[in-house]
Amino acid sequence: MMFPLADLLLTPDAMSRVDRVAAASGISSYGLMEKAGQAVAAAALRHFPGALRYVALCGPGNNGGDGYVAARALQQAGADVQLFHLGDPQRLKGDAARAFADCPIDGAAISGYAPLTGDVVIDAIFGAGLSRPVSDDVVAIIGRVNEIGIPVIAVDLPSGLDGRSGQILGAAFRAVRTVTFMTRKPGHLLLPGRDLCGELEVFDIGIPDRIVRANADRLLAENKPAQWQAAIPSAGVETHKYKRGHLVVFSGGPNATGAARMSAMAGLRAGAGLVTIASPSEALGVNASLLTSIMLHAVDDDAALRKWLTDQRLSTFILGPGFGAGEKARQFCLAIADRHLVLDADGITSFRDEPQRLFDAFAEGPTRLVLTPHEGEFGRLFPDIAADETLSKIDKARGAAKRAHAVIIYKGADSVIAAPDGRALINANAPPWLATAGSGDVLAGIVGGLMAQGAPAFEAAAAGVWLHGLAGHHAGKGLTAEDLVAAVKPL
Repeated sequence: MMFPLADLLLTPDAMSRVDRVAAASGISSYGLMEKAGQAVAAAALRHFPGALRYVALCGPGNNGGDGYVAARALQQAGADVQLFHLGDPQRLKGDAARAFADCPIDGAAISGYAPLTGDVVIDAIFGAGLSRPVSDDVVAIIGRVNEIGIPVIAVDLPSGLDGRSGQILGAAFRAVRTVTFMTRKPGHLLLPGRDLCGELEVFDIGIPDRIVRANADRLLAENKPAQWQAAIPSAGVETHKYKRGHLVVFSGGPNATGAARMSAMAGLRAGAGLVTIASPSEALGVNASLLTSIMLHAVDDDAALRKWLTDQRLSTFILGPGFGAGEKARQFCLAIADRHLVLDADGITSFRDEPQRLFDAFAEGPTRLVLTPHEGEFGRLFPDIAADETLSKIDKARGAAKRAHAVIIYKGADSVIAAPDGRALINANAPPWLATAGSGDVLAGIVGGLMAQGAPAFEAAAAGVWLHGLAGHHAGKGLTAEDLVAAVKPL
């Protein structure tokens, strides 16, 4: 699968390769820097025409070179511009040195900048390539600017952010606007980076698409319908309920049935033809009194489940919401290892002491297991991966997917969906008010409903996360899980 170019994300290392290949192809690298700096200046004038003073903070690399170009362009437009530099600009090399030489504005050491009301800061200190904590003098400047709250326009990425992971390296500017070039970087979408970028503008500085695509991670993109819509079955005139699949959701005991019903209703609304709650006998009465369009089947133990599984139309299962962690969950999960399974919540926790037992059960054949861990659950199944601070959330999700032979939905406001073959998507459409009790149960139901209809595991997971976010927007602030279920719309 190849993602659309507009949705591809370039890591900082990949962007550096793109720049080098573009220069080697005969494209003027200084011409690219000129276009980048001019784009930043144009954004500053367009969005902050009333600024009393534009302040360019220029770093020791090519990001600083963009800043020098922007400062010159702003002065040529008649604006009041002041310039401050980190380190000795006389030691700049290559295009950054030329940009400094072409800039007619006398600068001063960055430590001398005193923010004033009416300033607009052009942050061109580090950009996306930062890989180590910022120095104390930069921490001090960031603190002063953030404290006063003057607007910051970031060049490529707010300084202090890791463009690969979106993590803060000591301290970072909170930009109101970020201007980046050619494509976005993972740090623009991963948290907390996304929250610190403000409005994001992607400017095409003229590098050919073929160069960008050849050097990009072609398996990484933002989660959008273009990535999976063709793989999601659509209802035709001749469809009927059995063609749309049979989804089974396991219920907990009589005092823990609500989560399963949330998942079941979400699966039905996502388009599954039939949905059954597999309930312990002791919980049948509670479930029956609260179900209408959802069917009910008594399943008390592993033997009863295996007998029921002779019906091959039972294609997809959800285990975990409200089920309870323990041996029963492990037995049920392993009994359905030849079917499609969304394992969530208690189902994940049940394998915390022997995760390989789960992974081995789903190791053969096409990917049919979807795991939906939040941060804590991820650490229970993949403690070594979770503890490795050198890995981004994308790296962690990919590593977990490969190890588990499963699709991973590494949940959060910046959920990452990863497949064993290395495909990964970052989701960015989830509103913050989705963080409410039962929201994860609804997500599991949507994913299960799509898988029941025949969608491959990765596409079902990605589509489910996106539809979950869309439902959150439709339901609005203050939503409950019941509101969220009602807002789920099939594709």
